Amino acid sequence: MLHITETIILQDWELSESFMRASGPGGQNVNKVSTAVELRFEAERSPQLSSSVKTRLKKLAGRRWTLDGAMVLQVEDTRSQARNREIARERLVEMIRAALIAPKRRIATKPTLGSQRRRVAAKTQRGEVKSLRGKIGDEE
Repeated sequence: MLHITETIILQDWELSESFMRASGPGGQNVNKVSTAVELRFEAERSPQLSSSVKTRLKKLAGRRWTLDGAMVLQVEDTRSQARNREIARERLVEMIRAALIAPKRRIATKPTLGSQRRRVAAKTQRGEVKSLRGKIGDEE
């Protein structure tokens, strides 16, 4: 079980881990030991998360979201398998907590009178600059 908040607890069936050989530094150890972790979270089938949270999580996950509605996190940061497991679980918890926060709705406001006047003044000044770029006529 994985605790996200006091109310949200992920069950073991929602998470699955697989281990593989990591790339990068590590010497001979890299060729022998499967230290990289692939954590798979069945987000779409999770009864703990609401549909709005799932949509926000899908947007946050990006390419890590699979077609069948699972989120896959791959971690190969350290040479320790146990530490990589911890990092993967921490990242999953952080992403779910970020998805739990609903964004504030933007309230449309009218532009102030001063800002409208500044905008028009800037446009007229720019127009004058451009009009001065024209061809110079004969002065006689």
